[in-house]
Amino acid sequence: MKNFFTSRPLFSRNLSININGQIMDLSVPRVMGIINTTPDSFYQGSQIPEPARAVETAREMINSGAAILDIGAVSSRPGAEEVSQEEELNRLSPVLEALRNEFPDFPLSVDTWRSEVARAVHQQFRVCMINDISAGRFDSKMFSTISELGIPYVMMHMQGTPENMQDSPDYENVIDELLQFFGERVHMLRKRGVNDIIIDPGFGFGKTIEQNYRLLHYLDSFQMMELPLMVGISRKSMIYKTLDLEPGEALNGTTASHMAALLKGASLLRVHDVKEAVETVKIFQQIVESRSNKV
Repeated sequence: MKNFFTSRPLFSRNLSININGQIMDLSVPRVMGIINTTPDSFYQGSQIPEPARAVETAREMINSGAAILDIGAVSSRPGAEEVSQEEELNRLSPVLEALRNEFPDFPLSVDTWRSEVARAVHQQFRVCMINDISAGRFDSKMFSTISELGIPYVMMHMQGTPENMQDSPDYENVIDELLQFFGERVHMLRKRGVNDIIIDPGFGFGKTIEQNYRLLHYLDSFQMMELPLMVGISRKSMIYKTLDLEPGEALNGTTASHMAALLKGASLLRVHDVKEAVETVKIFQQIVESRSNKV
């Protein structure tokens, strides 16, 4: 699979997903806020294990314009060790219960690669989206579970596992290989009747800084998949290492990277800083709308 770059004509895309019977239009990009119930996420500001703080943070994100909240209980930072399923659910449950009590109808996603966790949070807390960093590779039952639950599914590309993904990332052509990967995984999901699929190229997951920036430059190549594209680039090492900063200082670089991703076709930004990301989307939309305005 070669030369899937920006000079090729692109097909129209289905940029909507069904969430709890409601259609969410992603032709205008949306923002997903990150709430981590982990003690060891790479960005300390996203570590919110206490239910009361999670509710406070969620309220702020919703008021700032988040369309979805993504709750995670297992760190996927480089070198992170695996957490048991029991511990993952123990971390998730009190936070999800508090969020559901306070925001009964707001769209919640859970960041997990385990099918049984996906099933449990959907049944107990009406979680309406699963965000899987492994694209079904770590749990062979994930695709059939998503099909059975009938909820949107975000699948991300990662080379290796969180423990070893940054040891020596290697690609002949990172764009071609990711397109091949997603083509195969989407086909498997379609055979199971899954229609609401979002793809995530996996910035920082088994990729060097140079590979990440190549991926960002050619991000519009993924439009040929005719699926919504999620970008999770917020405060990541490709930004803060390039700028010689710490993650907590990388908001400005994140905003610049978000605009680049939007201009290259991102439909959903997964972020730590919702207000700033929503403002970036508004500026982007103004740029887009100016093309049809007569001045």
